[in-house]
Amino acid sequence: MLTEKTIATIKSTVPVLEQHGVTITSTFYRNMFKAHPELLNIFNHANQQRGKQQAALANTVYAAALHIDRLETILPAERQIAHKHRSLGVKPEHYPIVGHHLLGAIKEVLGDAATDEILDAWKEAYGVISDAFITVENEMYAQAEKQSGGWSGFKPFRVERKIQESDVITSFYLVPADGTPLPVFEPGQYVSLRLQISDETFTLNRQYSLSDAPGKPYYRISVKREAEGLETPQGKVSNYLHDAVSENDRVELSAPAGDFTLDLNDRSPVVLISGGVGLTPMISMLNTIAEQQPEREVMFIHAARNGRVHAMKQHVEDLAQAYPNIAYRWCYSSPEEMDTGYHKVGVLDWEWLKDTVPGTSATYYFCGPIPFMKTMNDALLKLGIPSDRIRYEFFGPVASLS
Repeated sequence: MLTEKTIATIKSTVPVLEQHGVTITSTFYRNMFKAHPELLNIFNHANQQRGKQQAALANTVYAAALHIDRLETILPAERQIAHKHRSLGVKPEHYPIVGHHLLGAIKEVLGDAATDEILDAWKEAYGVISDAFITVENEMYAQAEKQSGGWSGFKPFRVERKIQESDVITSFYLVPADGTPLPVFEPGQYVSLRLQISDETFTLNRQYSLSDAPGKPYYRISVKREAEGLETPQGKVSNYLHDAVSENDRVELSAPAGDFTLDLNDRSPVVLISGGVGLTPMISMLNTIAEQQPEREVMFIHAARNGRVHAMKQHVEDLAQAYPNIAYRWCYSSPEEMDTGYHKVGVLDWEWLKDTVPGTSATYYFCGPIPFMKTMNDALLKLGIPSDRIRYEFFGPVASLS
């Protein structure tokens, strides 16, 4: 338990963190990686170079300071981060390293304003917060390893099939290289994929949603080729997977993780909304509903630029033909002359949604680029959908939709 003095001191730093948070976290990562370059085997280099990881950590530190007297209010975000840590292999021994460099960054950026009292308070608070993360993550490691077919860390998988789904998305069907059975996952979860690419000093990790229903003899990920190209961090892994990884090649996967999952105890109507490659967890949810809840009403809404980049369109339409409980709507921002069967031109907005979705009786799941997700979140709230019926997932570091 934190003392009242510590809580008051931490809260006094909230305005400073709001102003200097990203500078502090950027300094933290720079100094930590200089002292411990081996940690670059864990972190996503692209998110580092684009500043996404620094911004995410700054938001987390700011939220911790703001709610230091009510840490239970940030538990959902803590569990999301803990799932990502477990899937990437963050271990208890990493936390003292992080704490040392985080306090050092606060001192470096704030200078004399970072008094001993402030640094001592943050050291105490970090100890409480890191202990909470370690406890949760240890439970997650144990669960991942002890489940039927489970494992710890990364496991070799073989690419059984490689299927092009659209001009920019390719699916990889992955099976354990040792032939062992796969553990069941929850629809909506993801795996971390680890690659060692020639000429790269460190391993590269990316997290990809599983894009089929659980219970199959394979895990499927569906990867969008990032347009930046092989020479840039943003596209390095996706382009390598598209261009260099072939059937029968090996990759390494973590056990499935994540808490953005379909609630199979819920029998209410469900609306699945996706933008771009954000459809991957939604396809997993849709396929699961078709197999396990064939009577449950589903509205599947997907936004894409045009038909060439719209993956799995025929699959969803075939499911809707086979299951009368499934309906779908397509929104194309820039349809081409050859495109047919779409329902809206432009972007998804609340005016169109209000005449399409079933209202407050449904549960809403959405995923896609952050601007798309902000628009969807605002639209659903404007439609009066209760916040406890709105669920979403970020690709990459946790961000804010406010």
